[in-house]
Amino acid sequence: MFIAGYLGSCAASAASYCACWSFASLTRETMRSSARVAHSFLFFLAMIIAWVMRDFARPLLEKIPWIMRSAAGFEPSDKWFGQQAVYRVSMGNFMFFGALALALLGVRTKGDKRGAVLHRSNWAAKLAAWALFCALPFFLPNGVVDAYSWAARAGSGVFLVIQMVILLDFAATWNEAWVAAGEDDERWLYALLGLTVAAYAGVLALAGLLYAFFKPAGAGSCSLNVALITLALLLCVGFSVLSVAPFARNGSLFPSAVTSLYVMYLAYSALTSEPRDYACNGLATRVNAASGGTLAAGMALTLLSVVYSALRAGSNTQLFTLADEDDAADGGAAAGVAQPLLDAEGAAGDGGAAPGAVAATRAAPGAAAAAALDDYAPVPYNYSFFHLIFALASMYMAMLFTGWGTASEMEKDRIDIGWASVWIKTASMWVMSALYAWTLVAPVLLPDRFST
Repeated sequence: MFIAGYLGSCAASAASYCACWSFASLTRETMRSSARVAHSFLFFLAMIIAWVMRDFARPLLEKIPWIMRSAAGFEPSDKWFGQQAVYRVSMGNFMFFGALALALLGVRTKGDKRGAVLHRSNWAAKLAAWALFCALPFFLPNGVVDAYSWAARAGSGVFLVIQMVILLDFAATWNEAWVAAGEDDERWLYALLGLTVAAYAGVLALAGLLYAFFKPAGAGSCSLNVALITLALLLCVGFSVLSVAPFARNGSLFPSAVTSLYVMYLAYSALTSEPRDYACNGLATRVNAASGGTLAAGMALTLLSVVYSALRAGSNTQLFTLADEDDAADGGAAAGVAQPLLDAEGAAGDGGAAPGAVAATRAAPGAAAAAALDDYAPVPYNYSFFHLIFALASMYMAMLFTGWGTASEMEKDRIDIGWASVWIKTASMWVMSALYAWTLVAPVLLPDRFST
């Protein structure tokens, strides 16, 4: 019995060890293969920290003398302390992703050690570095942080434009794919038509709701809100008509419908960003009556949408890269999805692979050859560009939590509220419409550049 019990204990210990080892190995492998997800998690964690510190950072910042020195001559409010905390967390996140973007410049193949060391592994060290970067701005004087806040406004604008380009490319790609499929099966075309009609119906329904909620009875003319909603509708009509004009070679109603729906969403987002005490914000009373859980869910959804936008943009390298004309003619990929680098011998070897890859496979047959060849395979996306997008998203995070730098309009337990946010989103409507209109008229104005 003793021996059986001893053997059973040993077996249990061995099984536990194997399970722990397998779990650790699986975790390491998952982190290696999910670098984008892991970096997105770090960014999301930074947003949560910024959100919490915006509302509760005062006791901490009051103990930091170089921050308090800039408050001499006035009594700083909780909102001022919250703004300072958000800027510092945002700045630390920006420096972390910016440093990675610089360090990973020029990584084109999987065999580049920088990709393995800095992007796909060493997560414990990377987490420690991220924490240090986030803490560093709290030791910097306010003048440096104030300068960063102005730079963040510009970087946030770039991030918003990238979001728009991603959406336009998504709609155009979807349309082309279903039209191509419709050549073999007409049901794809009927489905595309149905989605187009549904999108335009959504535009009209959303416009009706906006008129109802943001021009409430007894609140006066609410001319600003009425003008904003009407402007959004006119923009939708304008580029929809433009998309079916005879000269618009790339025009189609489905991308126009998707763009129209997004423009109306921007109008909705702008109106919901109006201060809660604004009489024409008829939705404010309902939001103020909402439970804390509802508000938290809404804020979490906003944060997740920013993370997704950054992840999507950072992974879509080819859209933002101008490939060399010779490479394009030879079927080469854009930067970030580049062809294997050629060695000093010049021309490609067997099967178009790099001569170095060919030599490696000849010298190491079997599984070793496959591993050697994999080292010359192009990376799936541009690592440097991926981190650059997250650096810009870190700047946008600061604007999101501070109402684009207007501490007087910051509201506890809410984000993206204030007149600055209203005007930024109104401007985004114009930019989005202009970008889409440009995709329609550019082939006419610049036929040589867009010839196929």
